[in-house]
Amino acid sequence: MPRDCIECFTWNIDPSARYLDAGLRIYVKMLDEATVRELLSPFELGLSSNQICILLAYLDLLMRWNKRINLTSIRTAEESVSRHFGESLLLARRVQLSGSLLDVGSGAGFPGLALRIVFPDIQTTLLEPVAKKRAFLKEVARTCGFGSVEVRPERLEDFVRLNPSPVIGTLTARAVGDHRSLVLEGAKVIRPGGLICLWVGHEQGRLLGGFTNQIHWEDPAKIPMGREREIWIGNYKPI
Repeated sequence: MPRDCIECFTWNIDPSARYLDAGLRIYVKMLDEATVRELLSPFELGLSSNQICILLAYLDLLMRWNKRINLTSIRTAEESVSRHFGESLLLARRVQLSGSLLDVGSGAGFPGLALRIVFPDIQTTLLEPVAKKRAFLKEVARTCGFGSVEVRPERLEDFVRLNPSPVIGTLTARAVGDHRSLVLEGAKVIRPGGLICLWVGHEQGRLLGGFTNQIHWEDPAKIPMGREREIWIGNYKPI
């Protein structure tokens, strides 16, 4: 990583943090900015050097923690860049997010927390029932300087029960199996005109329109190298 990239990253993070002295500089020797850009080239994201610096800090934590608590089945840094960060950030080519975002089943933070790299001002709520994964998400938010991040243990139905009125501008989910329940429950907390963004297989996406007529789905965004996976974006328009 170029020296100026380290400097721009350090500008965002507390320079007294132990992570900067050990983790970041060790990891820099393994993957540099040019390599990240090459890995992300199929997604045509156009990230700045500062955004790539933040991505690398996130990636370093992911590689370290994944050895202990099995955050993801992907074990290499290169595949994590394309499969996790590339697929998550691809959404930025289709929509401009603002306001509040609710990420369901966050796991290692994809897509909800990763989207903070390109949308630094959105208020983010991450739903993750596993305590060790919540600890990881909080550490990423702290290290990467992501403010306005709330990590909660509830499942979606519990969050809906605690928030009976629409409070969310965008809902995202990438690794949730019951899409029908996700759409129907999610619609209860999304504000009119808000978005629901799902990373699903092509056949799964074709079924989304049959769950409710209150969400109008756009043509899906195909994920490069995504093995028939797509991002489906629905606009919530209550009847």
